[in-house]
Amino acid sequence: MTNALFRMKENSLIGFRGPYGNAFPIEKMKDKDIIIIVGGLGVAPLRSVLLYCLDNRDQFRRVSLLHGAKKPAEMIFREEFFALKQREDLECHLSVDKDDTGKWTENIGVVTTLFSLLEEIDPANTYALVCGPPVMYKFVIKELVNLNIPKDQILMTLERRMKCGIGKCGHCAIDYIYTCLDGPVFTYWDVIHMRELI
Repeated sequence: MTNALFRMKENSLIGFRGPYGNAFPIEKMKDKDIIIIVGGLGVAPLRSVLLYCLDNRDQFRRVSLLHGAKKPAEMIFREEFFALKQREDLECHLSVDKDDTGKWTENIGVVTTLFSLLEEIDPANTYALVCGPPVMYKFVIKELVNLNIPKDQILMTLERRMKCGIGKCGHCAIDYIYTCLDGPVFTYWDVIHMRELI
């Protein structure tokens, strides 16, 4: 598809369908605390939610970001997130598994090490949003459950399983669930007995 796009002339028209599936329940999240936990490429789908929260800051209570990457060069939007650290209306913590530059001034360790830096949590009024590599979910979910955040307020986007995105190829099907059509956003309660989704 990208080759076809590059062959197009300026002002050419393109058509696209979608997005398919569901989204984060922004209306339910309003007037709540928001914790966004991302790892690696998981920042891509959750960055738009973070920017929405910041653009509509008066509609949300505390907004916190925990952002982990393997090493500094692999942190997507790194400069943007360093700039966001300066905001007084956002609690922003950045971490890398390993500093191979010797210049990293933030936390070193996996993203779950950032939980200890969070200000006091009001579990009943907190939504946690998670996206990252599969191994991350197990440990992040454990931290969130330990914080007593309700299982239906722990939201995960699981788009890594998708191929066609329209429910035709079956790659993302698990039992009766299609990640592309029924997701990609699921609550922990949705997937607690369907470990294959994670």
